[in-house]
Amino acid sequence: MSLKQTTAKTIKWNTINSVATQVLYAVTGVILANILSKEDYGLVGALLIFQAFAMVLVDSGFGAALLQRKSPMETDYSTVFWFNLGTSSLLYLILFAAAPLIADIFQGDRRLIPLSKVMFLTLIVNALGIIQTNRLMKRMDVRQIALSNTAGLILSGGVGIWLALTGAGAWALVWQTLTLSTVKSGWLWVTERWMPRLTFSLASLRGIVRLGGSVAGTSLLNTFFLQAYSFVTGAFYSMADLGIYTQGDKWSKMGSASISQILMASFVPLLSKAQDDPEEFHHYVKRINRFTAFILFPALLGMAAAAGPIFHTLFGNKWDAAIPLFAILSIRGTFVVLLSLCTNYLLSLGYGKRLLWVEVIKDGAIAVAILCTVWSRSLETLVWGQMAASALTLLIVAPLTGRAIGYKALAAMRDMLPFLIYASSACLAGWGAATLLAAAAPGLARITVLGPVTLLPLCQLALTITTAAAVYTAALRLTRNPELTDALAALRRHR
Repeated sequence: MSLKQTTAKTIKWNTINSVATQVLYAVTGVILANILSKEDYGLVGALLIFQAFAMVLVDSGFGAALLQRKSPMETDYSTVFWFNLGTSSLLYLILFAAAPLIADIFQGDRRLIPLSKVMFLTLIVNALGIIQTNRLMKRMDVRQIALSNTAGLILSGGVGIWLALTGAGAWALVWQTLTLSTVKSGWLWVTERWMPRLTFSLASLRGIVRLGGSVAGTSLLNTFFLQAYSFVTGAFYSMADLGIYTQGDKWSKMGSASISQILMASFVPLLSKAQDDPEEFHHYVKRINRFTAFILFPALLGMAAAAGPIFHTLFGNKWDAAIPLFAILSIRGTFVVLLSLCTNYLLSLGYGKRLLWVEVIKDGAIAVAILCTVWSRSLETLVWGQMAASALTLLIVAPLTGRAIGYKALAAMRDMLPFLIYASSACLAGWGAATLLAAAAPGLARITVLGPVTLLPLCQLALTITTAAAVYTAALRLTRNPELTDALAALRRHR
C-alpha cells in the first residue's frame, strides 16, 4: 500500500474513531446531564484535575517520543511499558493517601475521599494500554483503536446511565470512567497481542528521555494551566459553578479535541517520515494547513453560532448558565487546534526544547489572564480571559514555528484565511436564520417535543446547520476548492 493510500486510510479511521467517540460520548453525556446535578459534575470535575496531571507523569512524553522515532526497537517498547506501569502504580498510592487533602482543597467536601480512591485506579488501567495504542499509531493502523473506543463507550455509557438512574450520583461518572479505561485497554491487549519483554534498558530510557522529557515538561505545563480554570472555579467559587464550567468546557472540547486527535494520529507519523526532505515536508505542511482549516473553522465556529439551540435541544433550560461559556470556549478551540498544529510540526522534526518554550509562552499568557479575571467572580469573564490568552499565544508562537520549520507564518495564513472567511460568513448566515425564526415563529417555543425540550430549538438547530452548510459548500464550489473535491471523492470511495 502506498504512503498516500496509507495516509488516507489512517485519516478515514481516525475520523470514524472521532465521530463515533463523540456521538456515543454525546448520547451518554446528554442522558447523564439530564439526570445528575451540577454538584455531581463538580465533584468529578475536581478529581479530573488531579487525574490529568497524573496521566502526564505516567506517560512522561515517551509515547510522543516513540512516535517520532523512525524505528523503535522492542527494547524501547518494553522499557517504556514497565516505566509507565511503575509510575502509575506509585502515583495511585500517593493520590490514595492524599485523598483527604484533596477534599480539604475543595472546601472540605468529604465526598471526594471515597470517590478519588476509585477514580484514580484509571491511572493504572490506562497505563496498561499506552504502548499498544502507540504501536498501532506508529503503523498508521488505527482501526483497533477506533473499535476499542467504541466498545468502551458503549459499555461504560450503559454502566453510567444505569447507576445514575438508581441514584448513585457522582459515583455514576466515576464508574463510567473506570469502565471505559478497562474496556479500551483490555480490547487492545487482546487484539494487538503484544507482550512486554522482561527487560528494562536504562540506555533506551535515556535516549527516549531526550525528546520525551521535553514533551512531558510541555504537557505538564499545559495541563497545569488548562486545569487551573477548573481548580480556581472549584476552590474559589462553588461545586455547582465548577459543574457549570465543566459542562461548557466538556461539550466545547468535543470539536477541538477530536480535530486535534485526528491531526496528531494522522500526520505526526507522516511528517516524521519526511523530516529529512524539506521540500516534501513543506508540501505536507501546506496540505495539512488547508485540510485543518477546511474542517476546523466551520466545525467550531458553527458550534459557537448554534450554542443556544444545541443546549436547549439537549437539556432544555437546565444548563443555560453554561451556554455562553460553551460558545466562547468553542471559538477558543480554533486557537487551541492551531497551536496544536504548531507543536505537531515541531514535534515531527524533533524540536523538543522548542516545544517547552511554546508551552512557557502559552502558560504565561494564561497565568496573566487568570490573575486579571478571577476576581471578577464571573465565570463568563474568566472564560473570555482564557480565549484572549490563547489568541495572544498563537500570535507569538506561529511566527516562531514558521521560522523553525522553514515555512513562514504568512504562508500558513494564506493557506487558511479563505476557509476562515467562508466559514465565518456561513456561520453568521446560520445564526441569523435561527434568530429570524425565533422572532417569526415564537409559538414553536410552546410546543413540547420531549420532556423540557420544545420544538423551537430543534428547528433553530436544523436551520442553522443547513443554512451554514449550504453557504460554506457554495463558497467552496464557486472557488473550485480542491479540499471539498477530495473530501467528496473520499466519501464516494468509502461508502
